[in-house]
Amino acid sequence: MKIEYAILPSRVKALFIDTMIIVALIFLASEILAQFENVPNYVRIIIFILFFHLYDPLFVSIYGGTIGHSKMGITVRDAQNPKNKINFIRALFRFVFKVMLGWISFLTISGNKKKQAIHDLIGNSIVIEDEKE
Repeated sequence: MKIEYAILPSRVKALFIDTMIIVALIFLASEILAQFENVPNYVRIIIFILFFHLYDPLFVSIYGGTIGHSKMGITVRDAQNPKNKINFIRALFRFVFKVMLGWISFLTISGNKKKQAIHDLIGNSIVIEDEKE
Protein backbone atom coordinates (compact mmCIF):
# COMPACT_ATOMS: atom_id res chain seq x y z
CA MET A 1 0.00 0.00 0.00
CA LYS A 2 1.55 3.27 -1.16
CA ILE A 3 0.55 6.20 1.02
CA GLU A 4 -0.07 9.59 -0.53
CA TYR A 5 -0.22 12.34 2.06
CA ALA A 6 -2.88 15.03 1.72
CA ILE A 7 -1.69 18.39 0.44
CA LEU A 8 -2.46 21.73 2.06
CA PRO A 9 -5.11 22.93 -0.46
CA SER A 10 -7.19 19.75 0.06
CA ARG A 11 -7.00 20.16 3.81
CA VAL A 12 -7.96 23.85 3.71
CA LYS A 13 -10.92 23.09 1.43
CA ALA A 14 -12.04 20.31 3.80
CA LEU A 15 -11.81 22.73 6.74
CA PHE A 16 -13.89 25.30 4.84
CA ILE A 17 -16.58 22.70 4.03
CA ASP A 18 -16.70 21.59 7.66
CA THR A 19 -16.95 25.17 8.89
CA MET A 20 -19.93 25.78 6.62
CA ILE A 21 -21.58 22.58 7.87
CA ILE A 22 -21.11 23.59 11.52
CA VAL A 23 -22.50 27.07 10.83
CA ALA A 24 -25.51 25.52 9.06
CA LEU A 25 -26.11 23.10 11.95
CA ILE A 26 -25.96 25.91 14.50
CA PHE A 27 -28.30 28.04 12.38
CA LEU A 28 -30.73 25.13 12.00
CA ALA A 29 -30.66 24.45 15.75
CA SER A 30 -31.28 28.15 16.40
CA GLU A 31 -34.27 28.15 14.05
CA ILE A 32 -35.70 25.05 15.72
CA LEU A 33 -35.24 26.55 19.18
CA ALA A 34 -36.93 29.75 18.00
CA GLN A 35 -40.13 27.72 17.63
CA PHE A 36 -40.28 27.28 21.40
CA GLU A 37 -40.98 29.92 24.02
CA ASN A 38 -38.49 30.70 26.75
CA VAL A 39 -35.60 28.46 25.76
CA PRO A 40 -32.88 29.13 28.34
CA ASN A 41 -29.61 30.52 27.04
CA TYR A 42 -27.68 27.62 28.57
CA VAL A 43 -29.51 25.24 26.19
CA ARG A 44 -28.33 27.30 23.22
CA ILE A 45 -24.78 27.36 24.62
CA ILE A 46 -24.75 23.59 25.15
CA ILE A 47 -25.96 22.97 21.59
CA PHE A 48 -23.29 25.31 20.19
CA ILE A 49 -20.58 23.61 22.25
CA LEU A 50 -21.73 20.15 21.18
CA PHE A 51 -21.79 21.00 17.47
CA PHE A 52 -18.53 22.94 17.53
CA HIS A 53 -16.47 20.69 19.81
CA LEU A 54 -17.74 17.24 18.92
CA TYR A 55 -18.30 17.38 15.14
CA ASP A 56 -14.63 16.91 14.19
CA PRO A 57 -13.55 14.41 16.87
CA LEU A 58 -16.64 12.21 16.45
CA PHE A 59 -16.42 12.03 12.67
CA VAL A 60 -12.64 11.52 12.71
CA SER A 61 -12.79 8.72 15.28
CA ILE A 62 -15.84 6.94 13.82
CA TYR A 63 -15.41 7.46 10.06
CA GLY A 64 -11.75 8.42 9.75
CA GLY A 65 -12.61 11.97 8.73
CA THR A 66 -15.23 14.66 8.60
CA ILE A 67 -17.69 15.34 5.79
CA GLY A 68 -15.19 17.88 4.41
CA HIS A 69 -12.43 15.27 4.45
CA SER A 70 -14.71 12.84 2.62
CA LYS A 71 -15.64 15.39 -0.05
CA MET A 72 -11.95 16.15 -0.61
CA GLY A 73 -10.98 12.47 -0.78
CA ILE A 74 -8.77 12.53 2.31
CA THR A 75 -8.84 10.66 5.62
CA VAL A 76 -7.23 10.92 9.06
CA ARG A 77 -5.27 7.86 10.18
CA ASP A 78 -2.89 6.69 12.88
CA ALA A 79 0.65 7.78 12.01
CA GLN A 80 2.14 4.48 13.20
CA ASN A 81 -0.40 2.24 11.49
CA PRO A 82 -2.18 4.04 8.61
CA LYS A 83 -4.75 1.26 8.30
CA ASN A 84 -6.20 2.32 11.66
CA LYS A 85 -8.34 5.32 12.55
CA ILE A 86 -7.48 7.29 15.66
CA ASN A 87 -9.65 6.90 18.74
CA PHE A 88 -11.98 9.58 20.12
CA ILE A 89 -9.58 10.78 22.84
CA ARG A 90 -6.75 11.32 20.32
CA ALA A 91 -9.18 12.93 17.86
CA LEU A 92 -10.41 15.29 20.59
CA PHE A 93 -6.85 16.11 21.67
CA ARG A 94 -5.90 16.72 18.00
CA PHE A 95 -8.95 18.97 17.53
CA VAL A 96 -8.23 21.05 20.65
CA PHE A 97 -4.74 21.86 19.38
CA LYS A 98 -6.07 22.48 15.87
CA VAL A 99 -8.44 25.11 17.29
CA MET A 100 -5.88 26.59 19.70
CA LEU A 101 -3.18 26.96 17.05
CA GLY A 102 -5.46 27.86 14.15
CA TRP A 103 -3.74 28.47 10.83
CA ILE A 104 -0.33 28.37 12.52
CA SER A 105 -0.73 24.60 12.80
CA PHE A 106 -0.90 24.23 9.03
CA LEU A 107 2.45 26.01 8.51
CA THR A 108 4.37 22.80 9.19
CA ILE A 109 2.64 20.73 6.49
CA SER A 110 5.23 21.43 3.80
CA GLY A 111 8.10 21.06 6.28
CA ASN A 112 7.94 17.32 6.83
CA LYS A 113 7.70 14.28 4.59
CA LYS A 114 4.37 13.08 6.04
CA LYS A 115 2.84 16.55 5.53
CA GLN A 116 1.74 16.66 9.17
CA ALA A 117 0.36 19.82 10.70
CA ILE A 118 1.31 20.59 14.30
CA HIS A 119 -2.00 19.17 15.52
CA ASP A 120 -1.25 15.95 13.59
CA LEU A 121 2.15 15.68 15.21
CA ILE A 122 0.59 16.17 18.64
CA GLY A 123 -2.20 13.67 17.92
CA ASN A 124 0.21 11.22 16.24
CA SER A 125 -1.99 11.22 13.14
CA ILE A 126 -1.56 11.65 9.41
CA VAL A 127 -3.96 12.85 6.73
CA ILE A 128 -3.78 10.78 3.59
CA GLU A 129 -5.44 10.59 0.20
CA ASP A 130 -8.17 7.96 -0.03
CA GLU A 131 -7.09 4.83 -1.84
CA LYS A 132 -7.89 4.96 -5.55
CA GLU A 133 -9.51 1.85 -6.93
